[in-house]
Amino acid sequence: QVRLVESGGGLVQAGGSLRLSCAASGHSFSTYTMAWFRQAPGKEREFVGRIQWTNEDTVYADSVKGRFTISRDNAKNTVYLQMDSLKPEDTAVYYCAAARRWWSASDLGRSRYEYDSWGQGTQVTVSS
Repeated sequence: QVRLVESGGGLVQAGGSLRLSCAASGHSFSTYTMAWFRQAPGKEREFVGRIQWTNEDTVYADSVKGRFTISRDNAKNTVYLQMDSLKPEDTAVYYCAAARRWWSASDLGRSRYEYDSWGQGTQVTVSS
């Protein structure tokens, strides 16, 4: 497992942008699939997106596709979530997660139960 620490959350107006970071400790960061999930009050934790080896190998939930971008810097052991055109419904605690596995199909690797390591979460609040 790896230890994950998120940062970058905060309060932003609708239409604004935020960039979240997730720093990982441990070895072989590049071999992990990294994902972002979010959980709003009273709701289940939901998949936002994931990234495998390269910045081109990404998958997103339909609700954020075209607005959010996941990237990773393997040299810095860090994964990022760039969030643009934010909406009030994006308000949630955002979690970084890691799994030491790979998926060939884009509809896989979207369940929270497929990830072994989690960060503590960072709050994102979008005001209308």
